[in-house]
Amino acid sequence: MHMLYDSEAFAVVHILANAPIDGETEPDNGPQMPRHGFEIVDKRSGKEVYLDGSWAEMFQLQITAWQKDMPSQEEVEDTLEGYAELAQMPVVMH
Repeated sequence: MHMLYDSEAFAVVHILANAPIDGETEPDNGPQMPRHGFEIVDKRSGKEVYLDGSWAEMFQLQITAWQKDMPSQEEVEDTLEGYAELAQMPVVMH
C-alpha cells in the first residue's frame, strides 16, 4: 500500500492487492495477473471509493499525466471530486 496523495479534503492510496510480501515468493498456482487498485477517500463526507480494473487503469493514466504536467492542488482536487461522487462506502477504521 502506497500513499499517493493526502490533503485536508482527500487521501489517495495505491493498493497492490496481490503483491508478494517482502521475502515471500508467489506460489505457482497463484494469480497470473497482479490485481491492484486505488482507494480515494473523501474526508469531507467520510466516504471512500475503490477503483480497480478499467477504472484503475484510467486513474493510472491520470496519475501519469499529473507526473508530466505538475498540476496545482486545485486541479488535482477537482479531478478527485469527480471520482468522489462515486463514493458510497463509509470509511471504517480497521
